[in-house]
Amino acid sequence: MLPSHCPRLLSPLRHLLACLALLMPPAALAQPDILLAEIYRQGIDPRDYLVSEKYDGVRAIWNGHDLVFRSGQAVPAPDWFIRALPPVPLDGELWAGRQRFEWLSGVVRKLDPVDAEWRELRYMIFELPGAPGDFRERAARIRNIVAASGNPALVAVEQRPGTDHASLKAQMDRIVAAGGEGLMLHLADAPYVTGRSDVLLKLKPWLDAEARVIEVLPGRGRHAQRMGSLLMEMPDGKRFRLGTGFTDAQREHPPAPGSLLTYRYQALTAAGLPRFPAFLRLRELP
Repeated sequence: MLPSHCPRLLSPLRHLLACLALLMPPAALAQPDILLAEIYRQGIDPRDYLVSEKYDGVRAIWNGHDLVFRSGQAVPAPDWFIRALPPVPLDGELWAGRQRFEWLSGVVRKLDPVDAEWRELRYMIFELPGAPGDFRERAARIRNIVAASGNPALVAVEQRPGTDHASLKAQMDRIVAAGGEGLMLHLADAPYVTGRSDVLLKLKPWLDAEARVIEVLPGRGRHAQRMGSLLMEMPDGKRFRLGTGFTDAQREHPPAPGSLLTYRYQALTAAGLPRFPAFLRLRELP
């Protein structure tokens, strides 16, 4: 059904085309060039880094005019949410609280945003794209920008000086026990850079990665007549089976081939395959 508010043009064909355009999702902008995290490992001195909680949210980049996902697709946020953002580029996570990612992902993908849902979200800012100075200076500027904005949805991610490995692990354990994901470490004296780099590190009790569904494999025994596992393909072309971490409902209605999933694992084998992989979530965002 065409929208009732579409323009009434003289030409029926032009009228139809205009109405169809209203049904289309917003066009993607250029994919933003952003900083991506490497994995924390032994041999790295945490005292060189500022440490924050790793928020299980949806990455969103504000260029001063548009709010976009990592893909460059526009975030369909309410007008009042966009108007309240400051006129400087920001990088952060749309977040709804610990262990609420599935609800959050549904909220931010709705082309017709629901105000009451968006008022529960926070935009957790951890970087200023393209800004001068080292990260310690940029973190201080983030705090000033957020304070001056008066916007309750805007939050400066708390950055604390790193100490030693034992303290770092204890901090991670406390956050995970409270329902969080882990920690992020950002090199304190680093200028703004993009791409995957040791400038930014993530520390979690489990590693995670993304892979694409190749085939849905049938189950046996208790899982007869529904999905048993998924044949997955990693970005480098390696394939493995993913069969744990799914609910009964997900086995009844498994992700379709071509879907992108996030899975967690303990380590990589000598062959470069994930050890003890388990399903984490379906990556349905644009």
